Amino acid sequence: MRCANSKGRVGPSVSVVVSKNPSFRPAPCSKKVEPCFAAAQLNNVHSTTTETGIASQLQAVDPKFNDLRAEIRKLSALIPADQYYRYNQMWNMTLQQAVFLSAYTVYLQHERLVSIAEVEQMLGTRVCLRGDLPEFHIGIEDYLHGLVSMTSELSRLAVNCVTAGDFARPLRISKFVGDLYSGFQLLNLKNDSLRKRFDAIKYDIKKIEEVVYDISVRGLATKAGETAAAK
Repeated sequence: MRCANSKGRVGPSVSVVVSKNPSFRPAPCSKKVEPCFAAAQLNNVHSTTTETGIASQLQAVDPKFNDLRAEIRKLSALIPADQYYRYNQMWNMTLQQAVFLSAYTVYLQHERLVSIAEVEQMLGTRVCLRGDLPEFHIGIEDYLHGLVSMTSELSRLAVNCVTAGDFARPLRISKFVGDLYSGFQLLNLKNDSLRKRFDAIKYDIKKIEEVVYDISVRGLATKAGETAAAK
């Protein structure tokens, strides 16, 4: 099986990717613990954008992180000593998807950016900032790819919130994504796939700003603020 991330890119699942190299000799793995199963659960957020609906989806996805941690541990145990950088291209897209799920989950829970410590806790493996860990880890570029994927999902959520009559959340999403984009602008990115995906964030911002503009010109932003103040 293969797992698509939020941009539609297809990557191999962690449960089967290592079987391409016979030296790994992987044990049979369950296909029920791939990141795309958690992604499918979180996708239901778009059809139930109320606080109660989002909370119920987050509660349902939580056990899937237990399965995902177990699968990542199983994969890391198969990597020969000091051979991580020889094989990491085989599963890095799946780890990017896992980081995206962690970041999106934390945002839905607290409306803030996930920390590296939280990613490590949720996925059960270290995030390497300098690229100098010989053992299994999540690279900093994979972490950043996951954050970029989240902006696309949030732009979609902003549209669906308006459809459901929630006019306050898109305003908060707009500020969050704008702050995230400003943070990315401080990075000195190479001209690679991460740079190209970073450049695409501005299209997500444009989509969200169009939603916010429509809310503002129709006077719905004021009503949303009054409703929030009443609560």
